[in-house]
Amino acid sequence: QVRLVESGGGLVQAGGSLRLSCAASGRTSSSYIMGWFRQAPGKEREFVSAISKGGSSTYYADSVKGRFTISRDNAKNTVYLQMNSLRPEDTAVYYCAARGGIFSTASYNTETYNYVGQGTQVTVSS
Repeated sequence: QVRLVESGGGLVQAGGSLRLSCAASGRTSSSYIMGWFRQAPGKEREFVSAISKGGSSTYYADSVKGRFTISRDNAKNTVYLQMNSLRPEDTAVYYCAARGGIFSTASYNTETYNYVGQGTQVTVSS
């Protein structure tokens, strides 16, 4: 069992930056592929980024590529999402998630994740 707790959300102006953190407890996070998803009001949850167990490989949604960076510190059981050049359309609840298996394009699919955090709100004002 893994418990995921996100933090770092908040209100920021367009063009600003935020850094989200996801702390994992229970089984060590290095056993899992970690991902970030987001859900805006009235929209489906969408993939943002994922990182392999060792941190050497990453995936990004096209909408955030070049602006967001995912990283992990397995010694601290924490995954990060550095978000730069934020836009109003980035406004959403951001969720951290964990899954086992092989790092593949299956990581884009929220349904392949075994554990999901409670989310943290990110609001970008124009």
